[in-house]
Amino acid sequence: MRRLVSETRLHPANLILPLFVKEGLQEPRPIASMPGHVQHTEESLGEAVAQASEAGLGGVMLFGIPERRDATGSQADAENGILQRAVRIARHAVATNGGVGGRPEPVIMADTCLDEFTDHGHCGIVTSDGRVDNDATLDRYARMAVAQARAGVDVVSPSGMMDGQVAMIREALDEAGFEETAILAYSAKYASAYYGPFRDAVDSQLEGDRRTYQMDPGNAREGLREADLDLAEGADMVMVKPAGSYLDVLRAVADRSDVPVAAYQVSGEYAMTEAAAANGWIDRRAAALESVTCIRRAGADLVLTYYALDIAGWLG
Repeated sequence: MRRLVSETRLHPANLILPLFVKEGLQEPRPIASMPGHVQHTEESLGEAVAQASEAGLGGVMLFGIPERRDATGSQADAENGILQRAVRIARHAVATNGGVGGRPEPVIMADTCLDEFTDHGHCGIVTSDGRVDNDATLDRYARMAVAQARAGVDVVSPSGMMDGQVAMIREALDEAGFEETAILAYSAKYASAYYGPFRDAVDSQLEGDRRTYQMDPGNAREGLREADLDLAEGADMVMVKPAGSYLDVLRAVADRSDVPVAAYQVSGEYAMTEAAAANGWIDRRAAALESVTCIRRAGADLVLTYYALDIAGWLG
């Protein structure tokens, strides 16, 4: 009876698995603060994407970690940069393994941001007086998005919270002939304490914080305004990040959005559940399923979660 009248259901097709690939690795490297997840080699990345395909996941989100970083993140849009190689590897894995058992192939998404590629760890170009230059950064995002599209990505994902990033990327993609490449905009992205393990995962070089361009956790109306701006600029999907502590913002964005809404259950949310479960203080499976169900209940059509493969397995 409970199953019959359930208002919110989980399905692997609603889940997106974040994956990290590090240039120059000879074998996968465990991420200490994110048990069960690794920095992939290029070879193991293909295997992970194939596994996501077999599990029926809706998509994968790729993050690249280069060997060489510089002030402008030049490897971010290099034709043979690690993220473009990762996209091509994922595309090959999907072509080879996609549609297993009649399931649709997972969508290939890529992070469209400079923070993994810069030697200062910020999401944009930093001026001589230490400010992030919004407009100069937009040009880099546009070039990065086109490079990802040429590599075969389905969805580019600007996550840097620069004003005007969606419009700039849409124009660049269209001019380059990639009208069908979609944009998942990180629209309401908060300056959160829950990102710590992610920075381990990408070997972040960040010093200081990102509060000048990511949002104040106390501001809900601002999150709605940011989502409205991205919708007006042509975003195909919008996102709220993090998910668990911002369900009110997620609900409000979902109520006003005419495009699909995503939410990112971030690394800190995952790490806290894992730590509590490892100490026997919480039921890991029950907590993971409940948390993602509640994110869906609050209005997320898509959920980026490090539990994606686990949940697909639990759902059978």
